[in-house]
Amino acid sequence: MDDHIKAIIERTVERAPQWLRNDLGGKDANARRSAEETLAAMIVNPLDEGAGEKPTA
Repeated sequence: MDDHIKAIIERTVERAPQWLRNDLGGKDANARRSAEETLAAMIVNPLDEGAGEKPTA
């Protein structure tokens, strides 16, 4: 995996709000699915935009 993409994903997961982390690990299937979709959108958005950053390599 490209190091730049990996860094974007890692930063996104690190800043995920606590409610999202709770829902991802919860038993409610609907809440978990919603949290998965939210996290996916949080990851895709900066990838689509290039995160406003230039690769450091």
